[in-house]
Amino acid sequence: MKDYYKRYCKILTLKNDSELIRQYKEVHGIDNAWPEITNGMKEVGIIEMEIYIHGNILFMIMDTVSDFDHEKAMTELAKKARQKEWESYVSRFQNTDSDATAGSKWTLMERIYEMDQKTEFRAILGQLKKFHR
Repeated sequence: MKDYYKRYCKILTLKNDSELIRQYKEVHGIDNAWPEITNGMKEVGIIEMEIYIHGNILFMIMDTVSDFDHEKAMTELAKKARQKEWESYVSRFQNTDSDATAGSKWTLMERIYEMDQKTEFRAILGQLKKFHR
């Protein structure tokens, strides 16, 4: 399965405050994210992650190893170095509780369309994708 990966898409709402949104974007700027957080994500099987913003809505694309178990990985991630501190820190920007974990505040989205789609996937299972080389 090394030719495959899983994709998860998630959404989260920020507080509708332009200054907080500016700060949130700054916190996620180049070289600003805490290295322990990025390393922890890689350790649980997250290969790549992108976050997009529109107004106060965040959209995340998370690509993982093909045997990724979302619930298990999110539980493991919550225990990683500085993860709880990071989640508490960024919660001031988000419409969420300061004790919420990444796994509980980012909501999985269900894919309803893909060009030439042949298979449906439950959001929690991820979308199995083939690497194009």
